[in-house]
Amino acid sequence: MDRIASRFTRVEPRRRIRRLVLGLLSDLPRKNCWTIAEWAGEVTPDGMQHLLNRAKWDADAVRDDLRDYVVEHLHDDQAVLVVDETGDVKKGSHTVGVQRQYTGTAGRIENSQVAVYLVYAGRCGHAAVDRELYIPRSWTDQPDRCRAAGLAPDTAFATKPEQAARMIARFLDAGHRAPWVAGDEVYGGNPKLRTALEEGATGYVLAVARSHEVTTHGGKFKAEALAKKLPRRAWQKLSAGAGAKGQRFYDWAVIALPDPRQLLIRRNRTTGELAYYRCYSPQSVPLTTLVRVAGSRWRVEETFQSGKGLAGLDEHQVRRYASWSRWVTLAMLAHAFLAVVRADEHANRPAPDGLMPLTCNEIARLFITLVAQPVHDAAHLLRWSHWRRRHQARSQASHYHRQSAAPA
Repeated sequence: MDRIASRFTRVEPRRRIRRLVLGLLSDLPRKNCWTIAEWAGEVTPDGMQHLLNRAKWDADAVRDDLRDYVVEHLHDDQAVLVVDETGDVKKGSHTVGVQRQYTGTAGRIENSQVAVYLVYAGRCGHAAVDRELYIPRSWTDQPDRCRAAGLAPDTAFATKPEQAARMIARFLDAGHRAPWVAGDEVYGGNPKLRTALEEGATGYVLAVARSHEVTTHGGKFKAEALAKKLPRRAWQKLSAGAGAKGQRFYDWAVIALPDPRQLLIRRNRTTGELAYYRCYSPQSVPLTTLVRVAGSRWRVEETFQSGKGLAGLDEHQVRRYASWSRWVTLAMLAHAFLAVVRADEHANRPAPDGLMPLTCNEIARLFITLVAQPVHDAAHLLRWSHWRRRHQARSQASHYHRQSAAPA
């Protein structure tokens, strides 16, 4: 919190931002301005809502501090920047960026809000370092709608790969280094993103569809067609990294493309299912390196899971863009704190025999229980019960009034 304190000119928001981040780390079953304000000992949620909506502070500046904090503590010369998106299911049509669109969170098309994240994945740990909200054309084509949600009326549409390219450029322009980028088919199938990475001499292992066409020394072929031509001796059993149930072993093969590009193919040892990756590296690297980078892509799923489960990344109840960017930045900061503590514990205080190493979940539980758990008297709890019931009564009366005034 000292690292970001200079982003707030007054002591009141500095104190409240600390309480909000602690609330995001708490064991509350649901995290929003109401529940966190009560947990933190405030009288009403007005202060928390003001912090997200109207208080003067720059969420992008805090994001830059977060990025520096993560790289400083999780530094790895062979780190991988992983790009991916995640969605939050929403109701209504007024929340910024919402529309009916596919989201992996639900596994289907839903009314949702989607954001693209950049995750720094090193050997010591992983955490999100940047974020951009995906604004569909249904929004950018309506300036009044953008203005009402706190976006600039001239907000231009950007594809998810374009957003990923911007975040990667910001990371590198800040003076940080990561020799590799990984991502799924949304990003691997975009030639502009691949070209931008190659021009910046940044290596990548990006997934592509089986129908993706690649140029070889013998002409153009679909990825699945090239896989069928591989002899049995071309496959090697290698681990893509440790998972919850041990090492993740697959069969791997690589096909050389016009230098210095390659097509990497992964085969499931049980089902035989194939996955394909476009690869580029300024220098020649062994197959084991490409496999390691490809395996790093799963780190983004772990980041989303723990960011949502432990830090309330997806529990924002805000409609305007500024509030969204502030909430997710603070949730990213809360999760990064857990990732850094975990890395420090593993490096300097390894678990004794017979004990699992500390996880982010266990660190969050211990931290809140032993360090930051507030204690409130009965009067505080009863005041909040009174406040909630009064607010609910007003909402109910307003709803009934609108219902009775509506034409039959």
